[in-house]
Amino acid sequence: MGDIILASGSASRRALLAGAGIEAVAVKPNVDEDAAKIAMRADQVSVRDQAMKLAEMKAVKISRTRPGLVIGGDQMLNLDGVAFDKPSDLDTAKDHLQKLSGKSHRLETAIIVAENGAPVWRYLARPKLTVRTLSNAFIDKYIDDCGVSLLQTVGAYQLEGPGAQLFSEIEGDYFSILGLPLLPLLDYFRIRNVLSS
Repeated sequence: MGDIILASGSASRRALLAGAGIEAVAVKPNVDEDAAKIAMRADQVSVRDQAMKLAEMKAVKISRTRPGLVIGGDQMLNLDGVAFDKPSDLDTAKDHLQKLSGKSHRLETAIIVAENGAPVWRYLARPKLTVRTLSNAFIDKYIDDCGVSLLQTVGAYQLEGPGAQLFSEIEGDYFSILGLPLLPLLDYFRIRNVLSS
């Protein structure tokens, strides 16, 4: 069957797999995500479908050249049908937090497993997160405390750290919020006899 390959440079996804005892080889897929997003948004593709298509692009690209099961993932923040990308700078992070303040949004967390250049399994988790009403003073201090690490996550929050203070309610599993629907993926690996059942 070959290796388990993670088609991602995401330290968070790699850490989640390692924590579950999955040894995955990380390979950056080098797909032009920005161009793909521009094209999909011009075609009014839904946020959830954008996430699925990007996850598939990553998995399939690596799977064409590497044997094994290739995991491709993508996560997009969906606020009332509008996609939020990772903030490009701290001013954008502040703008995102102000827009999310007092509202609920979904994280469209897509995962695709590809083999021999084609998708063989797909899953979409849609955790719902409600951000409490944030004061500008809180946002400023939060950004000062966290700094550029906020630019690595959609929504400019890190739930595993101070970002927990942003929320009043969360519906969905922790792993999916961090970017990988781990439990369904482990189930699939058991079906494929990669893990013992």
